[in-house]
Amino acid sequence: MKKRPLKSLLTLHIPVLIIVFFALAPYIWMFISSITPEKDLYTKIFHYFPEHPTTENYTRIFSKINFASNIKDSLIVAFSTMLLGLGISVTASYSFSRFRFLGRNYLLIQFLVINMFPIVLLLIPLFVIMRFLHILDTHFALIIAYSTFTIPFSTWMMTSFFNAIPREMDESAMVDGCTRFTAMTRIIIPIAMPGIAATGIYIFITAWNEFLYAAILTGNSVKTIPVALQNLIGEYEIAWGLLTAGGVVSAIPVIILFFFIQKRLISGMTAGAVKA
Repeated sequence: MKKRPLKSLLTLHIPVLIIVFFALAPYIWMFISSITPEKDLYTKIFHYFPEHPTTENYTRIFSKINFASNIKDSLIVAFSTMLLGLGISVTASYSFSRFRFLGRNYLLIQFLVINMFPIVLLLIPLFVIMRFLHILDTHFALIIAYSTFTIPFSTWMMTSFFNAIPREMDESAMVDGCTRFTAMTRIIIPIAMPGIAATGIYIFITAWNEFLYAAILTGNSVKTIPVALQNLIGEYEIAWGLLTAGGVVSAIPVIILFFFIQKRLISGMTAGAVKA
């Protein structure tokens, strides 16, 4: 029996539109503020859209605070953290899923427990270690720091995903002549790409948006986007135009990344893997 159009409109479409509106409204307002002249941001007359849109804030943010360098630093750290995190978590989670060894359950629980504690607890030990190794204020310092809390959660998440893939696929591949490694790389990992893509996005976004570690472990040589934007907030004044323009620019790489791998995220886990 088909749902009546009015009932579907009231119970599905309108609630979804309301949720989408509340989710997108801050970003829309941020974009509108970024194209509003600085003097119009402080007027008493309210406008939903600026009378004279301008790209002045975007021009200033690249010329005034060297935002291009901050984007480069964030891209290096985020992509490197993602590659390192996927390289370790995919192989580790495959091992946890396919092998039974002493301490397996204990290690999995430890990975989960690590994420129960605030990441700020690791800040002082990491700072002391990195100062001793003379790697403060480097990309490598942030990559290692971010890996301490992204890899455990990624491993836990990917283990559940690999558990959902039938073990018979590994066994069939090895019967046909594959080694355990080639069975993983040629059969299991392609099937697991939706989960790997989701995990990669999680690691990238976490490293891209992280502020606390970046503010403490880096200084003048390396300055990621969150730290650069925070510097626009002064004691007596906030550069709202530059701040909103920087927020819009910082969202673009994440949107582009999601655009290219969205098919992986929504594709079926075993689509086309088993012949009928």
